[in-house]
Amino acid sequence: MGEQGNPFLFVQIIFFCPQRTCTYSIDTGSPVVMLNSLPMGERVTVAEVSASYLDVRLGYDLCAEEKDFLCKRKKYVAAALKNVLHLEEDLQDHEIPVVAIMTTGGGMRSFTTTYGSLLGLKKLNVLDCATYLSGLSGTTWTMSNLYKDAYWSQKDLDEKIHEAQKCATKCKMSCFSMERMKYFNQQLCQRKQEGYRTSFIDLWGLIIEYMLHDGKENQKLSDQREAVKEGQNPLPIYVAINVRDKYSTLDFKEWVEFTPYEVGFLKYGAFVRTEDFGSEFFMGRLLRRLPENRICYLHGMWSSVFSLNLFSLLVSPGTEEEPMLPTRPHEVKTHLLTPEGSFSSALRDALTHRLSVAQYHNFLKGFQVHNDYLGNEKFCRWKDTVLDLSPNQLSEQLDLLGMVDAGFFINTSCPPLLRLERKVDIILHLSYSPLDQACKYYADQKIPFPKVFLSEEDRKNLKECYLFQDSETPGSPIVVFFPLVNDTFRYYKAPGVTRCCSEMEGGKVDVTSCSSPYNTFAVTYTDENYHQLVNLSEYNILNNAHLILQALRTAVERKRQQKK
Repeated sequence: MGEQGNPFLFVQIIFFCPQRTCTYSIDTGSPVVMLNSLPMGERVTVAEVSASYLDVRLGYDLCAEEKDFLCKRKKYVAAALKNVLHLEEDLQDHEIPVVAIMTTGGGMRSFTTTYGSLLGLKKLNVLDCATYLSGLSGTTWTMSNLYKDAYWSQKDLDEKIHEAQKCATKCKMSCFSMERMKYFNQQLCQRKQEGYRTSFIDLWGLIIEYMLHDGKENQKLSDQREAVKEGQNPLPIYVAINVRDKYSTLDFKEWVEFTPYEVGFLKYGAFVRTEDFGSEFFMGRLLRRLPENRICYLHGMWSSVFSLNLFSLLVSPGTEEEPMLPTRPHEVKTHLLTPEGSFSSALRDALTHRLSVAQYHNFLKGFQVHNDYLGNEKFCRWKDTVLDLSPNQLSEQLDLLGMVDAGFFINTSCPPLLRLERKVDIILHLSYSPLDQACKYYADQKIPFPKVFLSEEDRKNLKECYLFQDSETPGSPIVVFFPLVNDTFRYYKAPGVTRCCSEMEGGKVDVTSCSSPYNTFAVTYTDENYHQLVNLSEYNILNNAHLILQALRTAVERKRQQKK
């Protein structure tokens, strides 16, 4: 048995597969799994076994629902591109590029700027050109608000922005009232009774619910299928990372993506239905189904500011992940592992301890990685933890996942867009962080990504937009990078429209200094601050429409050339 696309072959699967029913032993409390054999003398792929016998989908390919979405989305994208690029003829299927809008984290700041950026893309008719919209941290708040409306991208966004203003500007102190505290306690007790492990991250999720809504929000991630069932909106992708105790994110992190259809590991090619995330699994079978998470608990995990550890504070973003030892082409990079004494062990625990992480039942529990996993290219693309260097340490999965905000490693939601199967041609990179660290990470992982070069002058004074492309590297997307800066907006209230003397105050938006009202931990804005940040974000998109159009034209031409 084998499969070219998935290295996550499990010893159990080779010999047997669980049937549909699993129970617990009264004596031991351990799962009792009924077994039945695979067909003898036949070559069976992991995907076939997964589809026939397992509740965990094994395989790097996109799920059937996403493939169906892509077919439906193409008609919206093709029509929008024809309009935006002023084409005389309709685009053929092979000529339609896959465009993704990628957002980064930053709490209420990213929540607000995402609205402004999407408004600008909407006015340029580019929003309908996008197939994917990815986010983490505060941008997930924006995304979940938008996807409550099944046709949000087809409507005027002004009403959504006005609703978000109420969230951004309301006083948050009443979340500590006695009435609210009783509600929090009742919800956490209910969650524990349902079978979930509760932590401070879940309380943070309930606080986010209060910040974004007036009352209890019953939305679930799977509900967002309604917003993509006709291909009417870009497919939302949310990002988090799985971490382990006593390891910093530099040493151990595994990317996990969330869509309305599935939740899964990029590294292993292992996915479960979105409504089953958090339920109990063993050897790929669903043992105990828990009620699906309300979206607020996912928000707590996606933007878990309380998962920071001391090591993350001490290590600068530019710190190398491993020692720069000289190697020869035939040599393998190695790590020096020093036996821990009581002092060094205590120091490491202090540095790597996180105040709280979101804990969920591991849907890979009971699985073991096949010895040949290192030979698979798709697995190696995400081989980015210290434990990956020791195959014997990867032989079994822990009982629980430890999920945190991906911003604790790299402030980007790009990794799911770089999966080979999604074939993304253009990334509109709406960023509030430099690209350098992310680019180094992609290079280390041998993931096609354009080289990013900024002059010293640019580093001191960033422009509103940059276009990066690498035509010599197959599979490398075109990246249109929008850093959060206030450049020409200080003098122009709209592209080409100069501010008069009385309007100059509106252009004074401080997004960089230590005294900026938009720091990451600010949760309340004034009405003026909110409007200025939305207007700045919208303006930076509109003022650089020519670079977005240039990227779209280049991508269409590339697709045509590839067909030839």
